[in-house]
Amino acid sequence: MPMRFSSLRTTAFRNIADVEVDTTGKDIFLVGENGQGKTNFLEALYFCSYASSFRSVRDGDLACTGEKNFSVAAVLKSPLYEKVLIKYEESKKIIIIDGKRIEDRKGLLSVIPCIVFCHEDMEFISGSPERRRWFFDQSQSLYNPLYLDDLRKYRRVLKTRNAVLKEGFGRPDTTMLDTLDPQIAEYGLRLMENRAAAAADFSDTFGPLYEEVSGIAGITIRYVPSWKFQSVEKIRDLLGSCREKDAAAGICLSGPHRDRYIFTRGNAEFSGHASTGQRRLLALLLRSAQARRFSEKTGVNPVLLLDDVLLELDGEKRRKFLSVMPQYDQAFFTFLPEEPYKRYCKSDTLVYQVKAGKAAKL
Repeated sequence: MPMRFSSLRTTAFRNIADVEVDTTGKDIFLVGENGQGKTNFLEALYFCSYASSFRSVRDGDLACTGEKNFSVAAVLKSPLYEKVLIKYEESKKIIIIDGKRIEDRKGLLSVIPCIVFCHEDMEFISGSPERRRWFFDQSQSLYNPLYLDDLRKYRRVLKTRNAVLKEGFGRPDTTMLDTLDPQIAEYGLRLMENRAAAAADFSDTFGPLYEEVSGIAGITIRYVPSWKFQSVEKIRDLLGSCREKDAAAGICLSGPHRDRYIFTRGNAEFSGHASTGQRRLLALLLRSAQARRFSEKTGVNPVLLLDDVLLELDGEKRRKFLSVMPQYDQAFFTFLPEEPYKRYCKSDTLVYQVKAGKAAKL
């Protein structure tokens, strides 16, 4: 049985009207001018899946003008779940799945998994190493809950270690560091091992996909860990030898939080020298590879949210991209009115005109 959104209802979310919208189709097209609410609609769906936005905004900024609280609710077509409700009240999130409140957003990951394709994905190519780490961490977390657990543990210990380093005016509590360093080494090493294996697997999917659409062969994704050692003992010793530098900086200067992912071709860095069009395609196909890997690992197809991505491709690349679309149970596309969206309609495609936050069937 496929997993789909059957309907979406929002209250005081962005500029979307407070009405229930039927989303029972496999393909849903949202057509409208910029600024009318198409992306906000996708953002509401994404919020149902992750209790966060795919745009760089705070939760409180998602409320419509003049409001402090909001909610999103979706009725689902799923073998396991029927409804998800997320409320933002008094600066706190409340997540309710089938009438039961859950305390950890991790519980949402298996409810209605979504993969979003949006302009901000360019940051995974041209942005900071932190943004690339975020993408690959998300990719693993979607199908490997143990990886997410280790990532959270590492971040907690790292936060504590950084706090200790900042204390004592450059002379931190060495007893505390003696306790923390073995922990950060253990969790960090597990992250490194998973990242190395996942990067190789991801590259095996991504490289051929990019070649098929662009005609450029040999693109790989190389994982470059900050720590070069592969044992807890050696990493612990490294941390001990770097305490003076770390204390002077007030932060831990090495570790998985400094890892990098590099797009290469022929052992040379590729993305920094790629054209704007090539970088856009890299970002788009990264998401395609993410969706494919998720399906392969879980046996479940995700819901796809595609925000104006076809607009950025020329006719030939658009055709090729559509031919290599990952498997999905449901997909939401946004289009400008002048785009040839009717060309992509199927017999059961739901088409909505979005204007001033209201979605009306065409």
